[in-house]
Amino acid sequence: MKKIKTSIFLFACLLSFTLGATNDSSPLTADFVMGDPAIQSINAISFGPEGILFIGDSKNATVVAIDTKDNVAADAPKQIKMAKVDQQIATLLGTTADEITIHDMAVNPISKMIYFAVHHSNGTPVLLKTEGTTIQHVPLTAVSHSAINISNPVDAAKKDRRGNSMRVSAITDLNYFEGKVMVSGLSNEEFASTFRSIPFPFKTEQMHASLEIYHAAHGKYETHAPIKAFLPVNIEGEANLVAAYTCTPLVVFPMNQIKPGAHTKGQTVAELGNWNVPLDIIHMEKEGKAYLLMANSSRAVMKIAIDDVANFEESLSEKVAERSGTAGIDFISLPFVNVQQLDKLSDSQFLMLQRKGNGDLDLYTQNNRWL
Repeated sequence: MKKIKTSIFLFACLLSFTLGATNDSSPLTADFVMGDPAIQSINAISFGPEGILFIGDSKNATVVAIDTKDNVAADAPKQIKMAKVDQQIATLLGTTADEITIHDMAVNPISKMIYFAVHHSNGTPVLLKTEGTTIQHVPLTAVSHSAINISNPVDAAKKDRRGNSMRVSAITDLNYFEGKVMVSGLSNEEFASTFRSIPFPFKTEQMHASLEIYHAAHGKYETHAPIKAFLPVNIEGEANLVAAYTCTPLVVFPMNQIKPGAHTKGQTVAELGNWNVPLDIIHMEKEGKAYLLMANSSRAVMKIAIDDVANFEESLSEKVAERSGTAGIDFISLPFVNVQQLDKLSDSQFLMLQRKGNGDLDLYTQNNRWL
């Protein structure tokens, strides 16, 4: 009996080792370490391959890659409808809804689970995810991770004209694209608006370039306003960065023109109206046509045809005369206002976190019938 127990124990150990080797065999996570990445803020989140979640931490000026182990494929649910999400989160954290801020939302394209980046009013960052119709805490103190500091971030002591810290804009958005983590934000350079491209797995190298745009609502060229939301988009077979700024110019940067140490001027294809902050941009398709959907702080969700972006050959260079006026390519305002977060759920569905007329913050799906 003792020999049988010993054999079972050895077999279990061997099986555990084999499974561990299988789980850790990915070259993307080969350099990951287990421990506490000491995240101080979660300003932006986005998924890469294999369930890897990228976190933009502005306070630390760091991009952290987390191996969530959430990599079991699942079909998108036919419908998601969760009411009073902020209250659910507040209850989970032992506080009230007015004490939390949801900074970002990202759908894991493999498992279809929804992740939230949340800050408590005391400054504590929290990562959460859905499990069915419930919300769960994702611990960050003992995780498999890798991290890289972004080069020359905006100084932690620097303030804007209203006296607010500019460090929160060290990382404003990030996306994984073709083996690289792309990061927008502010640097300490003379031209502060910066775009970084960081090869993944992280080593030491990273490319950063300064950006310049014509801001039609302001009537001038700008180099200090950071991109608020961006998306890598294929336009006529070429990779482009489609970026939205506060007040709300939409700008295109061909990827092949964004080079290390270079100063790149973008093509402003639209002015979508001032007194507004773009919050999220996603890419959807229907019947062979591609569209951008953009959520905004002060305007409805906008639908923009990528063909219109491709066919707009000029760049705006004159101030929009009318207050809150628009110019450039056309867009359609969809009947969704107060949408705070937006992400793609499947090829035909997108997910919205919306403050409804009754004050509730609800999470629910819509489909591409709106395209």
